Amino acid sequence: MAEGYCFKCKAKKEIVEAVEEIMKNGRKAIKGKCPTCGAVMFKILGGKAAAVTPSEPASGQQKPSA
Repeated sequence: MAEGYCFKCKAKKEIVEAVEEIMKNGRKAIKGKCPTCGAVMFKILGGKAAAVTPSEPASGQQKPSA
């Protein structure tokens, strides 16, 4: 699991009930709870989430072969 910093306990702790989320700016993050005090913990992960790329052109039209 992920390790984060609990601001209430002021110590590094293991994040329990961790859920991976994607923030508005496209970055990945982990949100969970502190095992000691139950405060919400949030850790921002490196890199952006992979964008979904369409496998076919959106127009559906193909160029005629010459």
